[in-house]
Amino acid sequence: QVPLVESGGGLVQAGGSLRLSCVASRLTFNIYSMGWFRQAPGKEREFVSAITRSGSSTPYADSVKGRFTIARDNAKNTVYLQMNSLKPEDTAVYYCAASIQSDSLVRPTSYVFWGQGTQVTVSS
Repeated sequence: QVPLVESGGGLVQAGGSLRLSCVASRLTFNIYSMGWFRQAPGKEREFVSAITRSGSSTPYADSVKGRFTIARDNAKNTVYLQMNSLKPEDTAVYYCAASIQSDSLVRPTSYVFWGQGTQVTVSS
């Protein structure tokens, strides 16, 4: 059983919003930094955002800065990605991931657990 399960993806028009959720199970959630990545067809997986254990650091990719917001609720073992002002270029499969590190969170290799992904499609 995959310890991370994403939800909240779907089809939305450009300018719209979605909120992704990722629930962790069988993990001591509050010791992990959590990240969101995305992968569009024919492209490499790319960093979107991350949040450290306490939430004190929340880096973002330049392409989503000011539009996306990451948050976590340690009591619910859940990390969220609020996505506003969506653009067609945001279309991708979005993955959440867990890292025992608190730095180098932009690198996929820093993460030890991955979810199966949720599709986000933004129409123009």
